[in-house]
Amino acid sequence: MVTVDDVRAVALPLPRTYEALIRDRIKFKVGQIVYVAFSRDETLMGFGYPREERAALVEAEPDMFVMPTGGDLRYRWVIARMAALPADRMRELVTDAWAMCVPKFLIRQQLGR
Repeated sequence: MVTVDDVRAVALPLPRTYEALIRDRIKFKVGQIVYVAFSRDETLMGFGYPREERAALVEAEPDMFVMPTGGDLRYRWVIARMAALPADRMRELVTDAWAMCVPKFLIRQQLGR
């Protein structure tokens, strides 16, 4: 099972990332943009994901992913169940969420894309 510490080890080395505790929830941010956030009990991880692709992701792997609820549907956001999330998939999702909120030159520097 992936833990918050595993996510922290991936997120914090990414340029411009910092960790914040907001209303008892751990969040990883770039500037004012939250790109990863945890539920209070740390069993769910929300992360930035293209809005037009998230329904397909949830439908393909419903044991691992769920749609956001309520007002969060308007954001480019999806939720993963931590217990079902493999470490390599978490690294990919966190890195891609980070890439959605930084300038392209930082992505090229960090990932070589």
